[in-house]
Amino acid sequence: MKIDKNSKFYTPPTFKQRMESLKYSILFWKGRSKGIIYTRDLGWDDFRYIFFPKGFEKYGYLGTQIWNEDGSYFKAMYPLVLAMDFEAKPKWCPRWFLRFLHVFGADKSIVRVRNRKLNDLHKKLTKGIAFWDYKTKWTDYDLRISISGPEHLQDLADDIESGFYSRGRQEELVAEIKRLDPKASIIWGSIDRLEQQLEKLEAEKENRDKQLDSLVKQANDKLRS
Repeated sequence: MKIDKNSKFYTPPTFKQRMESLKYSILFWKGRSKGIIYTRDLGWDDFRYIFFPKGFEKYGYLGTQIWNEDGSYFKAMYPLVLAMDFEAKPKWCPRWFLRFLHVFGADKSIVRVRNRKLNDLHKKLTKGIAFWDYKTKWTDYDLRISISGPEHLQDLADDIESGFYSRGRQEELVAEIKRLDPKASIIWGSIDRLEQQLEKLEAEKENRDKQLDSLVKQANDKLRS
């Protein structure tokens, strides 16, 4: 909306207000707060992130927060982030500029907006591809990944979730099988097969326990008689 400076209701900003506006619009460094909405105060670490990222931080413009490069979640989702970067980054655009837009446009966040024009440019250049979140639900191997992207990236995320769950569940079942039978032969690759193997071992153990209880009862009965 254009301000009518000739209106009787118009009050020219003071010198202090002009300096504050200049500071916010040019330097971009000071955060703002309005109700429950706020933006961060930027520091030297933000500029280091833009121009000298550490390891996986170079993909931070996607919204990724997977910093533990030795963790199992990082290893599972790393191929997805590479694929997202391949689709999102224009060939002519350096990543440092996308990280710049991520900081000064989106406030290095997936929900806040620091500068609307820069945020919109970030979304336009990256085609809206973003890594929203990841979490586990019922178990530590029940991985849930939330991204924005075309169908083939969504399919890749689904496949990673399924594979991570399958491997985790199989490892859990094998641990239970080995507890019951340390010498058990293990064939990996199927949750159903391992569940059947575990159920068979549990049934055999239950039968042995019943037989032992019966023998103990018989022995006690003989002693009493």
